[in-house]
Amino acid sequence: MPVSQVCVYCASSPKIDPAYFEATDVLADALVQDGVKVVFGGGATGLMGRLADRVLALGGHITGIMPNFMKEVEWAHKGVQHFHFVGDMHERKKRFLDGTDALIALPGGCGTLEELLEAITLKRLGLFTKPIIILNIRGYYDPLLAMLERSVEEGFMNPQHRQMWTVLDDPAGIIAAIEAAPPWSEEAIRFAPVR
Repeated sequence: MPVSQVCVYCASSPKIDPAYFEATDVLADALVQDGVKVVFGGGATGLMGRLADRVLALGGHITGIMPNFMKEVEWAHKGVQHFHFVGDMHERKKRFLDGTDALIALPGGCGTLEELLEAITLKRLGLFTKPIIILNIRGYYDPLLAMLERSVEEGFMNPQHRQMWTVLDDPAGIIAAIEAAPPWSEEAIRFAPVR
C-alpha cells in the first residue's frame, strides 16, 4: 500500500528533552523524502512546531487542523499555508483521520494520549483500519504499552487487539513500519467484545 498522507499526533510543550525534537526531525525527514503529506494539529510550539518547521524547510506538504478557539488565541503556526479550522476538538479528531494512510504518535501529553487511545478504540471497533505507529522515543510510551498489555492479560481486550498498533523506536524506519503493519478489517467489530 503506497503511503501518501499520514497524521502525526504530538506535543505542543517546548519544555521537553531535546531527544524528542531530534526524533521529530528524523520523522519529518523520512516522510518528506518519501513524498508523504503530513497532517498535524497546527500548533506553533513544541513538537508540533518543530514538525511543521522541518517539513516546510524541506519543501514538504503539511496541513494543520485546529479548532477556531485555538486560532483565536494565536496558537496556529504562521508558516503553514494549508489549514482547516473546525468547530471543536471532536471535529478536529475526525478530520485527522480523513484520507490518512496511517497515524503516527510522537510523545505528547494528555491531548496526544487521548487522540491515540481514541484511534485505538475506533480501530478495535473496525471504524478505523489504517496502521497506528507509536514512536516510543526514550521509552516514553512504556507505561502505556504496559497498561495495554495488562488490559489484554486481564481480559479487558482480546489477544488479537495487540495487532492494532506497531511500536517503533527509530523514526527513520517509519515508512517500512507502516507498510509492514498487520492488515485490519472493518470486520474487527466481530471480535471487539471480549467473550
